[in-house]
Amino acid sequence: MATILTVDDSRSVRTIVAKQVKDLGFEVEEAEDGVQGLAKLGEREYDLVLLDVTMPNLDGPGMLAKMREEGNKTPVIMLTSESKRSVVSGVMKIGIADYILKPFKPEELRAKVLSVLQGEGGAEGVLAVSSEPAPQAPEPAAAHVETGKQFVDVLVVDDMENVHKKLRTMLPNHITLNGVTSAQAALQTCRQRVYRVALVDTEIPDVDSAVLAQQLKVLQPHAAFVALALRTTNDVLAEVRGQGFDNVLFKPFSQDNVDDFLGQYFDNLDLLSAEENVLKVAAFTGRADRVDKYFTRISDTYGALLNKVAAACFEDVVLDVSAAPTTGDRLAKFLLSSADQAKQVGMRFAVVGTADLQKILNSYTETKELRFYGTVAEAQAAAQA
Repeated sequence: MATILTVDDSRSVRTIVAKQVKDLGFEVEEAEDGVQGLAKLGEREYDLVLLDVTMPNLDGPGMLAKMREEGNKTPVIMLTSESKRSVVSGVMKIGIADYILKPFKPEELRAKVLSVLQGEGGAEGVLAVSSEPAPQAPEPAAAHVETGKQFVDVLVVDDMENVHKKLRTMLPNHITLNGVTSAQAALQTCRQRVYRVALVDTEIPDVDSAVLAQQLKVLQPHAAFVALALRTTNDVLAEVRGQGFDNVLFKPFSQDNVDDFLGQYFDNLDLLSAEENVLKVAAFTGRADRVDKYFTRISDTYGALLNKVAAACFEDVVLDVSAAPTTGDRLAKFLLSSADQAKQVGMRFAVVGTADLQKILNSYTETKELRFYGTVAEAQAAAQA
């Protein structure tokens, strides 16, 4: 019988983890921080460690680093509320088997635990690499995502190198990209690396792009596949979806289209983060005319995170919008919608924001009754009262 160690400073999270692990028929032991976790590892061997990122005394990355320095190779699944790729890639480099974003659904936790214990890996993330030709290395035996592979944001498959170069100039520096010019190179790099999104040109000489995309999907089951196509009078999106693609990015590129692409596959990961039952909205950075899309992306992400908080059996959800722009009425509308969604899943809703925001909300009949607090600590204290 496998024995699993859960290391988290939140007793509620440890309780949830312990229940799911026991339901799988495994033994579980608990530690409140990295110091206690290392002590436990010194007393006995474990088959798996479920490790939180943010903890007092010694955090998750610190404990992981000490484990590896001491030669402890126990598989680790990192539990993190940090969706930013810099955090995930940092612990990937030290050596983890997989990670889970908090709050998580119980079935997600169980699936990843079983995957790692059965030796299937499953890690998804990114490492900082630049555009370069496909690596020349032997093909691995299995096509699933394997621990130890390099993680890259975007793969561009286009026979014209200028396409790769142009897109690279239009992407933020933290988005990593590999570009290849042939089907053979695309297949080779997909055997050696893991991609979040694959962009495949629909007009590659002597190549059926739809067939190539299906072949690449076998090697990259977690990736989104987007067609690169020219604008025509036809319904191009319907056509490429009929060929098995998820979406289309039109050539020649425009910054607006590239920004929309980023918003769909990348930016949403960072705009709204979760720490237990607290959802935090990131600051808006961009042109003023893109505020509407900023709120649309947050709204699209909110529902999924709210459901995770509800699935973790929290009774309250706290939405921290202190960094969100208050100009116009978009924030007020977003908060009304968010409160309504929380009510639908049976949760109490609270807002954390600035004094200026409180004045704005008090000026509307629909929002003045929202529970409002100046800090997350105040909102949590009120919920426990």
